[in-house]
This record gives sequence, structure tokens and C-alpha cells, in this order.
Amino acid sequence: MKPIHRLLAIGLALAATASSADTWPSKPITFIVPTAPAGSTDIMARLVSEPLQRALGQPIVIDNKPGASGNIGTEFVARAAPDGYTLLMQYSGYHVGNPALFPQIKWSPTKDFVPVAMVMRAPHVVAVSGKLPVTSMKELIEYGKKKEGGLFFASSGNGSIQHIAGELLSRQTKQPMTHVPYKGSGPAINDLISGNVDMFITTPPSVIGHFAGGRIKALAYTGSKRHPSMPNVPTSAEAGLSGYEVESWFAVFAPAKTPPEIVNKLSAEIKKIVESESFRKKVDEQGAFATYMDPATLGKFVDQELATWARVIKTADIKPD
Repeated sequence: MKPIHRLLAIGLALAATASSADTWPSKPITFIVPTAPAGSTDIMARLVSEPLQRALGQPIVIDNKPGASGNIGTEFVARAAPDGYTLLMQYSGYHVGNPALFPQIKWSPTKDFVPVAMVMRAPHVVAVSGKLPVTSMKELIEYGKKKEGGLFFASSGNGSIQHIAGELLSRQTKQPMTHVPYKGSGPAINDLISGNVDMFITTPPSVIGHFAGGRIKALAYTGSKRHPSMPNVPTSAEAGLSGYEVESWFAVFAPAKTPPEIVNKLSAEIKKIVESESFRKKVDEQGAFATYMDPATLGKFVDQELATWARVIKTADIKPD
């Protein structure tokens, strides 16, 4: 290609990108949630999408694509057109845990996605079925020792941080536990309430609504201090599990090569939402913390988290079932 033609081609490409960014969004946007409805990831997608669609002037459709430990929904977005109309509300367990647990996954957390914004960070809560005759971690561990077959703990899928948290608890208490994976938090919670599984170590938004009625009991909060929305739930350290701290985060990603102008516009609008008093109040009520990170900061954080969870998974010798 002659130099003048090459310059013309580049100029046309830049003009097209600028034009698409200026007119975005001109049609509905889809938020892919790689879990079943009713889990924390789904809740976050809905909390963000409601004010975001008002700000952008276009409808936002929530599309749940659970299965394969989050890999189905995540891969779908990785292969989507990078035009800003298909976004991923992602759970950290899938984004930074799956690469270490499933070497053969068909997506890369860094090559196939561009970070948009973090929206929430959440320590976990050790939740047990209301049918269990226990009110503390000490009683739960003693109950597990006596129960035939031991304790059964749920997760939203193999490789989720819920899975890892259960395995870490099993090792710390020196008590064998059986992992029961589900296609998201919703189905896991249903079985926890019915007593089909004993325990679910998960982020509070998906279970906090069941505490008041006693269908689910919270025995410990895995943060460094108690959360204001659950003042009577002790921290792990207070419950006798010193050093047992587990945290998840939730963030928005777009397919790689999505124009920076679109990413920055989207991130700026999400920043306004996450830092608003109404959003913070809603997240606080869910037992978590509204937390914004811009694309560059989130990208560096993801790199750190990938290294951290790869080390945790290797050290604890955690493998998918």
C-alpha cells in the first residue's frame, strides 16, 4: 500500500471509531451475567443497570448465561462484537480464579477483555441452613464431626471463590467437607434453605434477605471488621478462625478492542452511580461495599489478583471436582 493510501486508511478508521463513540449508545445494551438469577452478580447487574440506562438513554437487558463455572457467559462476551453493546458483569472468582483452575478455558481475562469499572467489593459470610442445630462456628465444626458424611458446602460452581473458601475452611479446621457445585448462587441458596446442603460461604447480597426469617443463619463475616448491616455477625477471627479472610469483587468488562472512547464514557457514568448516596446505601444494606475503580486501576488490580489466587489455589492444592 502506498504511503498516501495508508494514511487515508488510518484516517478513515479513526474517523469511524470517533463516529461510533459519538453516537454510542444508539440501541439497547446487554449485560451478560455468567450466573443464574438471584445471586450477587445478578443483583449487582440490576443495581447498576437501572440508573445506567437512565443516564445513557437506552434500555439495558440483563441476560443470565450460567453454567460451566461461569465460563459459558464469560466466553460469550469474549467473542462478542467490541462495539459497547455487549458487556459482562463479572464475579472475581470466575475472572481471576478460573484461569488457574481450568487451564483449557477458551478465554483470557487479560487478552479478551478490557476493564471498564469495579462496582463492589464484598467479604463473604459463612451461612448455614436454618435447619442446622448450630448458632456458632464452634458448634458447626462439632456438628460436622458428628454428622454422618460430614458437612456439605455449596458453591456457585467449580473454581468459584465460594468453592475455594470452602476448601480453605476445610483445611483450616482439619475437617473433611464435601463440595456441591451449582450453576449460580440462586439454586445453591434454595438447597441451603431446604437443608439439602449445610453451608454456603458467599457474599452477603444473595443471602442477607433470609437472615431475619431464620431460614439461613450467618455464623461469621470474613472481613477484618463487622459490617454495619450485620452487627451481630462476628468476624472470622472473633468466631475462632484467625486469618480466615475471603473477599470477592464485581466489575464490568467489555470485549477486547472496544473503542477507548466508549469504555471511558461508560466508566464515567458508572463512577457517578457507584459514588452516589443511593447506590452506596443499597450496597451497604446488602452487607457489601460500593467501590469504584477506573479502567487502568482495575486492569492493574486484575493482574495482582490473578497472581494472588493462582498462588492460593496452588498452595491449597484446590482442583475442580
